[in-house]
Amino acid sequence: MEATQRCFMVVFMVLVLSAGHLQQTEAQRRCNAVEVSWCLESIVTNIPPSRECCRRLKGQEACLCRETHDPTFGGYLRLPGAKRVAAACGVNFPECN
Repeated sequence: MEATQRCFMVVFMVLVLSAGHLQQTEAQRRCNAVEVSWCLESIVTNIPPSRECCRRLKGQEACLCRETHDPTFGGYLRLPGAKRVAAACGVNFPECN
């Protein structure tokens, strides 16, 4: 019986300790680089961003640094137009490494 309890405690502790690594923050669950596609026209031209672009960009604000590394849209987010569009939308575009 004691061995069973010890085994149960070990399994329980492993599950508890690993659960923190499995949880994502709310911001991480919302990150979706495809949302940036609504702003591509404004990023690469001088066309003002649409309301939909701004709405979606605001939803990705916490993800922008991460999304600058996205293989599909990251290159666009590294263009000067991305910061211009973010400013026009009232989105804080952080300095990213």
